[in-house]
Amino acid sequence: MEFIVKSRNGKVTQREQEYIKEKIGKLERYLDLISKCTVEVGEAQRRSQGTLHRAQVTLVGDHGILLRAEEFAPDLNSAIDIVHDNLQRQIQRYKDKHWRRGKLRRQAGEIVEVGGEANGAGADEETRPRIVRTKEFQVKPMFSDEAVEQMELLGHDFFVFRDAGTSQINVLYRREDGNYGLIVPEAAE
Repeated sequence: MEFIVKSRNGKVTQREQEYIKEKIGKLERYLDLISKCTVEVGEAQRRSQGTLHRAQVTLVGDHGILLRAEEFAPDLNSAIDIVHDNLQRQIQRYKDKHWRRGKLRRQAGEIVEVGGEANGAGADEETRPRIVRTKEFQVKPMFSDEAVEQMELLGHDFFVFRDAGTSQINVLYRREDGNYGLIVPEAAE
């Protein structure tokens, strides 16, 4: 697994790097498809809680698997521990959905499940999430600043558009801090 540790404000000590690699490296036990791990640490000021350490971990795996967790805690090791637990739960959910219940396949625009339930355990159809609505719309070429304006006019938290410069489909979204994020697709190797 390729391991990248970044710091937004300050330098990560060798001891902290070793702890991060040891703790996050344990996730390979649960999912061996992980090819790249990016850990971003930093400090953030909160009015009510003071200085908190932020740990954000992004795992990239084979077949387009992308898992991400972010956590704030009074010290870096606690934040890493909590992120580890969150990612472990995400991996468990991923494995439950894709390996134990059978993979989901798309046929003529509809998603159908392949294979039976594991151990004969049948899940109620009402409790399982399903696609209840499909929406089609024309994607107009525009620049990101136009997309921000359009998203604000619509009152949505995200907006899909075709970038006028690159002709790629992009997704603009509102972050928790009030700023915007932009998802730009990249071809898989």
